[in-house]
Amino acid sequence: MAYHNLLTETRDRICFITINRPKQLNALNKETIEELSLALGTAEQAEEVRVLVLTGNGEKSFVAGADIKEFANFNIEEGTQLASDGQRKLFDKIEHLTKPVIAAVNGFALGGGLELAMACHFRVASENARLGLPETGLGLIPGYGGTQRLAQLIGKGRAHEMIMTAEMIPAARAYETGLVNHVVPQAELLDKCAALAGKIMKNSPSALCSAIKSVNAGFTTGINGYKVEVEEFGKCFGTADFEEGTAAFLEKRKANF
Repeated sequence: MAYHNLLTETRDRICFITINRPKQLNALNKETIEELSLALGTAEQAEEVRVLVLTGNGEKSFVAGADIKEFANFNIEEGTQLASDGQRKLFDKIEHLTKPVIAAVNGFALGGGLELAMACHFRVASENARLGLPETGLGLIPGYGGTQRLAQLIGKGRAHEMIMTAEMIPAARAYETGLVNHVVPQAELLDKCAALAGKIMKNSPSALCSAIKSVNAGFTTGINGYKVEVEEFGKCFGTADFEEGTAAFLEKRKANF
């Protein structure tokens, strides 16, 4: 399918989704959010896709925030709907996708861009990446899950500081705080993500899905993550992947998932 604001390519069972608005530093507008939701859903259903990598086009920016022109004149109701729709259509969807999603952060990840990266299951940043939530400087707060996911990833105090100061942090600091998992030279960013995807793909797809559900459950209000883990653990015993994985172990060969 052709998209106006995205490039998609699947190779070696990895679906690379690239936000393609380089003149706007890949800023998120309504159309891009809709297209991302559709592309993610398509990749999730595609049998040939095992892992997704989300990145931005160009060397400057992953996503430099939301498109402020779209909501500069919104009222309270419209602003509330903007955040609600975005979380439902895209950000929560990424977090709960049944296949692993890696954010390849190539440059600026600001506002909605950092929120997009945080919704992914983990993040790899290029050395030139700069990350931040500048919304308080606009009289706003993060509205796409940023106040929640940032605190979960780096702790309450550090999250408060980043949000209150509205300052960007470099990739090295993001690594120190646990906001990103790896920092590599920009030329090596996608190769690093592909290498990580390769390690992931050696493992059971059904087990990966259960792992995502179980980890997420621990950060969902009103849900007992330990209980979900027990349930998902039990479900694994009914899968073909469990039969293959245990048989391969006992036969001293590599599993074929």
